[in-house]
Amino acid sequence: MKKVGVIFGGRSVEHEVSVITGMQIIENIDKTKYQVVPIYITKEGKWLIGECLLDFKNFKNNNLKDAKEIFMTPSHGNFNLYANPEEVGLFGKKILDTIDIIFPALHGTHGEDGSIQGLFELMDIPYVGGGVLASSVGMDKILMKDVFKANNLPIVDFYWFYRSDWKDNNESIVNNIENKLKYPVFVKPANLGSSIGINIAKDREGLIKAIEIAVNYDRKIIIEQAVQNPREINCAVLGYDEEIITSLCEEPLGWEDVLTFEDKYVKSNSKGTKTSGERRIIPADISDELRERIEDLAKKSFKAIDGRGTSRIDFLIDQEQNVFINEINTLPGSIGFYLWEGKGYPFKKLVDKLIDIALVTHEEKKKNMYNYDANLFNRIQYGGKM
Repeated sequence: MKKVGVIFGGRSVEHEVSVITGMQIIENIDKTKYQVVPIYITKEGKWLIGECLLDFKNFKNNNLKDAKEIFMTPSHGNFNLYANPEEVGLFGKKILDTIDIIFPALHGTHGEDGSIQGLFELMDIPYVGGGVLASSVGMDKILMKDVFKANNLPIVDFYWFYRSDWKDNNESIVNNIENKLKYPVFVKPANLGSSIGINIAKDREGLIKAIEIAVNYDRKIIIEQAVQNPREINCAVLGYDEEIITSLCEEPLGWEDVLTFEDKYVKSNSKGTKTSGERRIIPADISDELRERIEDLAKKSFKAIDGRGTSRIDFLIDQEQNVFINEINTLPGSIGFYLWEGKGYPFKKLVDKLIDIALVTHEEKKKNMYNYDANLFNRIQYGGKM
C-alpha cells in the first residue's frame, strides 16, 4: 500500500485555509489504496508528523504536543522523513516514516507558488498538481496575464509596479495608472490568494489607500481594469497535456466588488444548488454558447501555463457577453471538488484521479535523459585552453 504524504499549513497568511484543505484531502483519500501520512508545517516553518494531526479538533484547540518534528532531504530518490537528531540522540530512531507520493495542500506563499514543488523535483518523488513553472506562473498574477496575453487569451487591461518604486515615485505611479486605466480598478498583491490584500478603488484617494494596503503583502502590485457590472463564472480543468476535461460552471452569488476572505471560507460552507439561498449556482445559468466559450478558454489557459492535476479558472463576463480570464487557481489553491461532483467525480474519486495523474506524469518524466557523456573533463584543460 503506497503512503501518501499530505502536506498542509505553511508559512503563509493562508495557513488556516491550508489546514482545512489538508483535512478535506485526508478525509477523502481512498484508505483501501493509500495510507495517509499527515505532514504539518507550522506558521514558524517546522515540519511535524503524528497521529494527532489527523484530528481537526487538535488544530482548533492548539493541542499538537504529541507531534514530532521531521526533516526531509532534497537528495534524489530519498523519500524518508527523518527525526530531529537533537531529540532522538545517537541510538534513537532516525527514520520515522517513508512516503511514496506527496499531495501538497499548501495555499499561498511557499506552497502554491512553485517553491515546494522544486523540492519535490529534486527528490524525484511523484507529487499532485502543477510543476514548478505552472505553480509559479499561476501564482504570480502579472506573469500569468503576460502568458495569457502571449497566447491571445482575453484579459482586462492592467498596470503593475514594485513596492520599492512606490515608496520613491508614488505620484508618478498614480498618474501612470490613471493614464492607462479608468476607475474603478482592482488593486491586488501579485502573489497572494483568498482575496487577502485585494481592494477596489473608485477614485484617486481610494487607489492610494488600496495600494498602501497591498504593499504590505507583496513586493509586486497589480492594478486591473474593473469590468462594469460583471458576472463571475468559474470553470475547472482536470488532466494533463491534451487529456483534459472541464467541470461544471459555477456562478458565485452576491459578487459585487470582490469576494472577501470570509465570503470564500466562512459563509460558503455548503455545496451550491440552484437556489438564491446558497453562495453559488451550479451549474451556472448561462447559454450553451457561452458555456462552450468558457470551457474552451479554460482548457487553453490551463495548457498555456503547462498545468496538470486540476485548476479552477475564474472568468468575468461583461454586459455584451465578452469573456475575460480573471485568473487561474492551480492546485492546491483550488481543488474545486464541488465543481466536479456533477461530472461524475465526487471528492473521493477526484482525489484518486489526481493521485493517478501524479503517478502517470512522474513516469512520463522518467523518459527524459538527464545524463550526456561529452567527456568534457578530458577535452579541456584547466583555464579554458583546449
